[in-house]
Amino acid sequence: MSIATRLDKLRATLPEGVELVAVSKFHPAERLMEAYRAGQRVFGESRPQEMAAKHDELPADIRWHMIGHLQTNKVKMIAPFVARIDSVDSARLIDEIDRQALRCGRCIEILLEVHVADEQTKSGWDIDDLRDYIASGALTGKSGIRVRGLMSIATNTDDEQIIRRDFGRVQALFEEFRPLFGSDFDTLSLGMSDDWPLAIEYGSTAVRIGTAIFGAREY
Repeated sequence: MSIATRLDKLRATLPEGVELVAVSKFHPAERLMEAYRAGQRVFGESRPQEMAAKHDELPADIRWHMIGHLQTNKVKMIAPFVARIDSVDSARLIDEIDRQALRCGRCIEILLEVHVADEQTKSGWDIDDLRDYIASGALTGKSGIRVRGLMSIATNTDDEQIIRRDFGRVQALFEEFRPLFGSDFDTLSLGMSDDWPLAIEYGSTAVRIGTAIFGAREY
C-alpha cells in the first residue's frame, strides 16, 4: 500500500480538527516527499541532527515538530525553524528554548510532556512537579515560547484499561491547566499508531502516527 493511500485512509477516520503529525524519524527524505506530495505538511522527528538535515533538503512550508527527548545543548540546532517542540520535560529545557528562540527573533510553540506511563524510562514531568512549576510563575514573561498544551505517551501494553487510565489522567490535567493559560492552551497530544483511536476518546487534538503511514522504520 502506498504512503498516499495510507494517508487517505487515516484522514478518512480522523475526526475533524485532530492534527495528524506524521512521525518521520528514521525514514529517508524521499519517503517524506511521498507524504508531502499526498498533502501532509506536519512531520515529527526525534533527533535534532536528523530534523535539521531534512529541513535543509525538503520544502520550506513543512511544519517540523520535535517529538523526542531534547537535550538543552541541541536546542540551538532547531530553534531557527522548528514549529513546535512537543516533548518539553524540564524547567531547564524551557529556559533554553526561550533563550534560543529570542536569539533567533522567534516565538516557539511548546507542549509540556507529562509522565504517566508505568515505564520509568519514558520522559516527562511528574504531575505534581509540573503543578508546582506552573504555580511558581516561572513561565511568566518568557516571550520566546508559547505553551500550547500537553503531550504524553501511554504505557506500552495490550491492556486497554491501563492505556485508558493513562490518557484519562492527562486529559484531567489538561482541563485543570486550561483556565490558567487561556485560549492558547488548546492542544492535547495523545495517541500513536497503536492507540490513537482510544486517545481520541480522551480528547486528543493531535496524534503522532508513523508506522501506519510509512511502514516499518529504517534504522
